[in-house]
Amino acid sequence: MLLLIGGTMRKIDVSDVVVALTGAGVSAESGVPTFRGEDGLWQRYRAEDLATPSAFMRDPKLVWEWYDWRRGLIAKCKPNRAHLTLAEIEQTLGPDGFFLITQNVDGLHHAAGSRQLVEIHGDIWRMWCVRCGYEVEDHTVPLPELPPKCPRCGALMRPGVVWFGETPMGMDRAFAAARTADMFLVIGTSGVVYPAAELPTIAHKAGAYVVEFNLKRTPISSYADEVILGPVGETLPEWWEKARPESR
Repeated sequence: MLLLIGGTMRKIDVSDVVVALTGAGVSAESGVPTFRGEDGLWQRYRAEDLATPSAFMRDPKLVWEWYDWRRGLIAKCKPNRAHLTLAEIEQTLGPDGFFLITQNVDGLHHAAGSRQLVEIHGDIWRMWCVRCGYEVEDHTVPLPELPPKCPRCGALMRPGVVWFGETPMGMDRAFAAARTADMFLVIGTSGVVYPAAELPTIAHKAGAYVVEFNLKRTPISSYADEVILGPVGETLPEWWEKARPESR
């Protein structure tokens, strides 16, 4: 059941540009774990100690063993109704009417069919060479060699994700989208991780109508025009059925 806490529901106008930001709450409903490790080897390491350039330089094999384990867990997960709804919104509104920004690295938005997409924290299924920059998408689980080597120059490949201390990818596109949005959807994100947390604020200040979907209220709730609480795999599809434009 869709629980609307703040505001009254607004339908999407045929001329609206809709921008969405998704976070871990969307992936969690597909069973993607938080990767902190409940037992075994990874209980002795924090994500903050492994997902860094210095950790990779110090012990690339250890870092890749962790990412290979993560990839194996993610490979079992499938897009949920929230992922599929966002792909449907894109298909309905068209490439000029919808843009998706995600903090997630699991590739489930791609798997669901989203294409107007920027993955600001990267993609765990991609890797690139630390020497020549060669980049490739590889869904092999497990990887046959750890750490993997570049097929072009033989140097180390690194996971195609943004590590702690690195700049998120595609933020220029994300900020531009937030400034031009007529409606901004915030879905399954805590609103406290920067710079992604700036995007709803930028959209709001630029005049966008902000709709938040989450299990509980967040700092974004204080200025969102609509706050919709509940599992996003249920609330987002239900909202879309009510808010979708009559025609496009």
